[in-house]
Amino acid sequence: MARRRDLLKGLVTLPLAGGIAGHALAMPEQARDFERDYFKELGVRTFINAAGTYTALTASLPHPEVIKAINYAALQFVKLEELQDRVGERIAELLKCEAAMVTSGAASAITLGTAAVLTGGDPQKVERIPNDLTGMKSEVIIQKSHRVGYDHAIRNCGIKLIEVETKGEMEAAINAQTAMMWFYNNNNPVGKIRDEEFVAIGRRYGVPTFNDCAADVPPVENLWKYTKMGFDLVCFSGGKGLRGPQSAGLLLGKKDLISAARKNAPPNGNSIGRGMKVNKEEVLGMLVALEIYLAKDHQQDWALWEKQVKLINDAAVSVPGVKTEMHVPEIANHVPSIRIRWDAGKIQATPDEVRNQLRNGHPSIETVGGAESVDMTTWMMIPGEERIVAKRLKEVLSAAVKK
Repeated sequence: MARRRDLLKGLVTLPLAGGIAGHALAMPEQARDFERDYFKELGVRTFINAAGTYTALTASLPHPEVIKAINYAALQFVKLEELQDRVGERIAELLKCEAAMVTSGAASAITLGTAAVLTGGDPQKVERIPNDLTGMKSEVIIQKSHRVGYDHAIRNCGIKLIEVETKGEMEAAINAQTAMMWFYNNNNPVGKIRDEEFVAIGRRYGVPTFNDCAADVPPVENLWKYTKMGFDLVCFSGGKGLRGPQSAGLLLGKKDLISAARKNAPPNGNSIGRGMKVNKEEVLGMLVALEIYLAKDHQQDWALWEKQVKLINDAAVSVPGVKTEMHVPEIANHVPSIRIRWDAGKIQATPDEVRNQLRNGHPSIETVGGAESVDMTTWMMIPGEERIVAKRLKEVLSAAVKK
């Protein structure tokens, strides 16, 4: 079977003005080597990912070594808890924290971490949540600016979220029923209580703190920054920037809490986490993904992304009336990105219309943005795809120029 890196070398040499071979070009080499084109049979379109690591867009492509690890694990039996023990120990060593476990995504890590705080791993309490919290603390404090859909994973445990805005409100809200304080890292800049102060308050009152950093790699330093800062629990998605199995995640933190989280997780049957199964293939694949990510030349990756984004930028601004902004989001999806706007008096198309034309063309290209712009990033592209995106974007915008 041809290796994926051979494909990447070939794609890099594609000329911007060259022809596009449609579906086959956008398909990674290892996928082309299968006897059946399963997605085509099902009528499911593949696409070039110019949007980023969104779950709905199946996030990232696992590194080839991760796929090898998954295939290796799939052909042998092991005891799941023993594998979690050994992998957890290795991840904790790599990420400089007390303890770690592989979960079925970041949302699962949030639920299991909350359950750990509530139950302390007590088997009777594990059986009772979320319906009976008798004898357990039942409130979790959250900044109002940090309320997002992901906090449903906390509410799965039957707790009540207490919203606050200021430091004074937070301290006043802490009482005998306060189980935990939860922090959504992406919203750190907009909250009135920043991360270090948040941790300090938790320590002062003896309340565990949990930081959701699901999409916050890169930079690589974030993998140990927040546990070192003092958060008792931190979670990451495994299938985004880390390029592990998409349905895997990481829960990092204090030994006692990770141990308690494990009691609420598979293979334990009568627990809130029983349906959050993470299999041996994902556990091993997550470890291998981390090892590869930590060994990468991150500066080299960054330089490549900047070069790719500039190529798209240059193609876009060559169309009269188009203006662009190359930027890096402050926290989540912290990679070189581009925002594309245009003068509506010169180009007769809305951002939604341009997005749809890119999506419905050949090959299909997925982007993001709102009513004012089309936004892109290249870090989830196979090298060479940025040339295809630049060419198609210029074609779509040029066709909409007022005559």
